[in-house]
Amino acid sequence: MSILNEIIFNFENNNKLYIGEKVTMSEHMLQTAMLAEKNNSSNSLVCACLLHDYGHFIVDDPDMMVSKSIDANHELIGYDYLKNYFIPAVTEPIKLHVDAKRFLCRDKSYYNQLSTASKTSLKLQGNSMNDEEAKNFQKLKQKLYLDGGELIREIEFQGSSSGKIKFIYRKND
Repeated sequence: MSILNEIIFNFENNNKLYIGEKVTMSEHMLQTAMLAEKNNSSNSLVCACLLHDYGHFIVDDPDMMVSKSIDANHELIGYDYLKNYFIPAVTEPIKLHVDAKRFLCRDKSYYNQLSTASKTSLKLQGNSMNDEEAKNFQKLKQKLYLDGGELIREIEFQGSSSGKIKFIYRKND
């Protein structure tokens, strides 16, 4: 099976995966990609948004991991898998999107707008970054000339806060 067919298969067959949110994991990733496209993001960032939580499809039972207070490191699992098929402009933002969330949550107004499920996952992911972690994260972004991880987090937040975005998913024949 080609990687594209595998991705389509996972989106179609894992569409009941919630992890505590009001939308399915597939809907969430599609919404995020659609918002990136609407915001005139690069094709690479749109693709990264579409696949940013793909690691959840690889983890055996994400809901069970959360119920046992275990961080499955979905961003690293997704990155490690997808880097074999996609360019760094797609995979690096995937790898960084959880760190971007932790960085952005240093701002209490940002944190206060997160869903309950997102606050729970933040706790599992190490909570908001401390000053040293934030400093290192900013250096990493500068070193890679990349702010895609933060962009994914912003777009993801917009998508998960409303839960009302309509989408059409079409396969090209």
